[in-house]
Amino acid sequence: MLANLGLLAGLILLIVMALRGINILVAALVSSLIVAVTNGLGLSPTLLEHFPFGPLGAFSFAGKFFILFLAGAIFGKMMASSGAAGSIANAITRGLGAKRTILVTILVCALLTYGGVVVFVVIFTMYPLGVALMREANLPKRLFCGASALGSGTFTMTALPGTPSIHNVIGASALGTDLFAGALIGLTAGAVMLVLGLVYLERQWTRARAAGEGYQVNAQDEYMENMAPALQHGPKWQRSIVPLLLVLGTIIVPRLLTALGIADGETPLLGPLIAFAGNEPIVWPSFALMIGAGSCVLLFPDFRSKAMESLGVGANDAIMPLLNTAAVIGFGSVVTQTTGFNSFAQWVLELPLPPLLSAFASVSVVSAIVGSGSGGLQIFMQTFAEKYLAMGIEPETLHRIATLGSGGIDSLPHCGAVIAMLTIMGLKHKEAYKDIFVVTVAIPVIATLVAIGVASAT
Repeated sequence: MLANLGLLAGLILLIVMALRGINILVAALVSSLIVAVTNGLGLSPTLLEHFPFGPLGAFSFAGKFFILFLAGAIFGKMMASSGAAGSIANAITRGLGAKRTILVTILVCALLTYGGVVVFVVIFTMYPLGVALMREANLPKRLFCGASALGSGTFTMTALPGTPSIHNVIGASALGTDLFAGALIGLTAGAVMLVLGLVYLERQWTRARAAGEGYQVNAQDEYMENMAPALQHGPKWQRSIVPLLLVLGTIIVPRLLTALGIADGETPLLGPLIAFAGNEPIVWPSFALMIGAGSCVLLFPDFRSKAMESLGVGANDAIMPLLNTAAVIGFGSVVTQTTGFNSFAQWVLELPLPPLLSAFASVSVVSAIVGSGSGGLQIFMQTFAEKYLAMGIEPETLHRIATLGSGGIDSLPHCGAVIAMLTIMGLKHKEAYKDIFVVTVAIPVIATLVAIGVASAT
């Protein structure tokens, strides 16, 4: 009884501390200690083994995915500092106009994140432009926040095949698949997320106009808007988009050559490269991102004098997201050592559900517990994946369904990404979380259920 109460207390404390803005490293460690003490795990094994270095340990994860976080952060910083990301955002804004501010926001965020720019860089890039758009269109900031969350943290993160997101890479690394696994399932789910999310946000905007609700400026908006003129003097959008295309091309071309029968792992010259691309789900996307970063230096002459500084800042920017994600996984590693979690795992596996629905339920609950889609997915892959493969689920299908499932109920109020987005935009949960919940929790859950239906029918 005490063990289960301690497990519950640790989970609640993690959520409360995250909501109060307490550093997630501290929150995860304190919560882990409560779980450890009440479950008899021992302080020394918890602090020196389970939390940091177990199969699911914080530093086991950080060591494995360090290169991907580093490459993604550097590429994102290069795109932002060179003005390329801002130029792309400006071009889409000019093309669609302020009346379509919600669609503009979704498309810009989606394009940048699918091209490999990390979510927080995308938000910082789009927000200064978004302030001007919100003012012109009289769009409530909560809906701009929802559109940003939809474009950067849903279908490009978990659904679209080929995305170099950490979620997609975790699935490929654990199951021996590639970044295009379950392509049809992912495209279906991605379309559902985009369409339903856009319809919901546009309908909310219509209701807001009818109720007299509009844009309200705050001090943070004025500060961020002052950054917009600098973004407007970046390179032309036609050149700015080249680094994104290089990243995607490096990832997609080997798969395309194989799919079309033009080349495979045995083809002279190209063979070793294609084989390496298919067998290295962490290193190859990281390599693609570094190609994109290098191309920024070559393509944007005015940026070259700041390139090394941006590289250093980008490397520093990689540390905290990596450690925050690792800390949550470390907490999950401690939780998996408890009898309560093992009982839960056995209970889930014995539920009278089809295997794909059971897998969806498992990864969703674990992701919700730790407040992290990538953390929950990593724990799922280490704890549950082999059992679901033994039930007859194809690795490619499990890859996509589990990745989709991890990107739904993870976005509860204590999710680090949700807290960071609200903090950046100067909003509180009571102001904007309802819309975030609909587009990042409710709609992705619906999309995953649709994807499960498609997977079961094929």
